[in-house]
Amino acid sequence: MSATPPFEISGKTRIMFILADPVAHIRGSVVLTRELRALGHDIAISPLHVKPADLAQTVDAIRKFHNVAGFGITIPHKIAVAGLIDELLPQAKLVGSVNFVRRNADGTLVGDNLDGIGFVDGARQSGIDFAGKRVLQLGAGGAGRSIAFSIAAAGAKALGIANRTAARAAELAQAVQAAYPACEAFVAPADVQGFDAVVNTTSLGMKAEDPLPADLTRLRPEMSVSEIIMSPELTPLLLAGQQRGCRISLGKSMLENQVRRLEALLGLAAAT
Repeated sequence: MSATPPFEISGKTRIMFILADPVAHIRGSVVLTRELRALGHDIAISPLHVKPADLAQTVDAIRKFHNVAGFGITIPHKIAVAGLIDELLPQAKLVGSVNFVRRNADGTLVGDNLDGIGFVDGARQSGIDFAGKRVLQLGAGGAGRSIAFSIAAAGAKALGIANRTAARAAELAQAVQAAYPACEAFVAPADVQGFDAVVNTTSLGMKAEDPLPADLTRLRPEMSVSEIIMSPELTPLLLAGQQRGCRISLGKSMLENQVRRLEALLGLAAAT
């Protein structure tokens, strides 16, 4: 006998996708479906495995799906999607990447980036405040771009960006510095020495065989370690931080703190 599903999906249910490649690690669909349904919305969210070569065609097809409320975007599509939709809201335009898109009734697509503010809010809930701190950010990809701007907006004293491609880190540092002159933004090696907080925005840690994203031998108890990876919940980076007495922030908190803003972006009707 098959298990009874926790809710019904009917013709009235709004559908949402999370576009990614790969999708086996995706937990956001579970979290968002649970949280939005708890707010009273008849919505169901599913990962959609889309290769980069098929992204433009997929986005164009979604324009024609009339019961689709919108879609989320994660690795590796957050930057590419920004050039495929009709309108970027101010935060998405500032950071140059998108993590949620609303589909309007006429098929036009409007994108925003809620990653950064969700990340900072989640870190605060874990007792981590970036104001006045020197922060080492690992990664300068789609999520990393949004998070870098939000860390600077939160009052960080300095932001060092370590990335496999130094030119991408340099471009992001320059953009953050221009937007937030009070925050010293620069390219840094993946070494925690001299920093108060470490933030991983890379995908390193999803797989058991992944190397650590930084040299963690100099972690100190007074430092904080934050993650954006949701699965596994405790990545090797977070475990290393725990073992050294650091305050940590789980990756899932970033998404959990985007729910109300996503509700507003999608224009979901108030629950009755």
